[in-house]
Amino acid sequence: MLSMRGVTKEFSGIFALQNVDFEVLPGEVMALMGENGAGKSTLMKILAGVYTDWGGKISVDQKELRFKNTREAEDAGIGIIYQELNLVPELTVAENMFLGREPTRFGTVIDFPQMNRMASDILTELHFTEPVMTPVSRLRVGRQQLVEIGKALSLNARVLIMDEPTSALSEKESKILLNVVKQLRDRGVSIIYITHRLAEVFEIADRVTVLRDGCLVAVEQIQNMNRQKLIQMMVGRDFKKFYFKDGKPKDDVLVKVTNLTRKHANPSRKPLVDNISFEVRKGEQFGIAGLLGAGRTELLETLFGVDPSYTTGTIEMNNEEIKLSNPKQAIEAGIGFITEDRKGSGLVLSMDIGQNLTLAALDSLLQYSILSKKKENAVVDQYIDQLSIQTKNPKNSINSLSGGNQQKVLLAKWLATEPKLLLLDEPTRGIDVGAKHQIYVLLSELANQGISIIMASSELLELLSICDRIMVMREGKMSALFNRDEATQEKILDAAAPLA
Repeated sequence: MLSMRGVTKEFSGIFALQNVDFEVLPGEVMALMGENGAGKSTLMKILAGVYTDWGGKISVDQKELRFKNTREAEDAGIGIIYQELNLVPELTVAENMFLGREPTRFGTVIDFPQMNRMASDILTELHFTEPVMTPVSRLRVGRQQLVEIGKALSLNARVLIMDEPTSALSEKESKILLNVVKQLRDRGVSIIYITHRLAEVFEIADRVTVLRDGCLVAVEQIQNMNRQKLIQMMVGRDFKKFYFKDGKPKDDVLVKVTNLTRKHANPSRKPLVDNISFEVRKGEQFGIAGLLGAGRTELLETLFGVDPSYTTGTIEMNNEEIKLSNPKQAIEAGIGFITEDRKGSGLVLSMDIGQNLTLAALDSLLQYSILSKKKENAVVDQYIDQLSIQTKNPKNSINSLSGGNQQKVLLAKWLATEPKLLLLDEPTRGIDVGAKHQIYVLLSELANQGISIIMASSELLELLSICDRIMVMREGKMSALFNRDEATQEKILDAAAPLA
């Protein structure tokens, strides 16, 4: 049994954890729940040997341990899958999985064939189909997440910490992973499972531990919990209407897409986006569903002017065709794009909060061709207040914010450009229930102002709850289009499933 007692951790005099007790039994799935900033990741980084300066005790099988580094934690049988990917882009899938633990011949030469076989055997369980010799940089975020999971499984850990393991996965990939979790539990592996997807908790968890503001709130058997009770424990208040949709779109069409196709760079491969046509009305929240690799991200990228040399078809806004040779022209046309990888391609981590917020709107903040600090500060203050971004100082690093607040900065970055159309790719990925609710309310307010929203999401309940219509994609094509009142989870999954 793993036991943590009286764990306390401070950062610059502020308590991240205060006297927290936590335990997990052999062959148990313990869900660790709480909003961003509740202390979940801090507690797990202590257990994994990332943080060494803390108070309290850790015991494994009644033997007290204190790890000086992550290798000592791994040697004690503790593995962790981090929410933020920790891969080396230039290395292959197999090289990433066994980095620092490569199998060797004669004690000195890396045995690449054996390493590739070992990696392939592990990833087969996760239905990972790409060759393990593929450089990680060529994989999309969802596939990279599976590599991260495979790396943790390769440790043969007795205690496996999973921090948002399905945040970048499709419904199908998530189900595969949850089955793997159940198999590991049956083998006697202890699983500590952190997620913002509440349905997963009720499917696989045996017990749940809830943290709030760095303190322990409750430890409960999962059969004694329900969704509403869990949310209330996490946030300290009751969301009677967690998913939020208010108002109806206008009749006027803002965007008309006709026969849009984006070919693959390799001419022998199928198109990434294949002959898609649809319309989006002003103030409409238009959802895009589909399995991983269906072309959802590629469609949004194409609408934002990515890869124009491979793109055919027409895009009209307000009944006028627009030609997009690059993303800058898309921004000038009134289009904003929140990518699925907020840290990799959405935010500039070396910049502060205010600089990130105004980055896409700098042209509008110029005075005599020089950036006006007065205008910039006014925009920053406006959106920090409007979106309730929790920060004491906009000059602080963007890394000082929780995932939910980083997502709000990313949204504010595009709102500052005064867009007509917002493209959102997994806009609530990896953020807590409180921040999700705030974003749903905000999206509804933006739609009521006449801004059109096209949103791709792997969470079907999210799409079903807040979208006016949902387009389903399969292998780059549109396979179905549902109105709000006719869409169901079953219909969407059936339309998304491969034909063969």
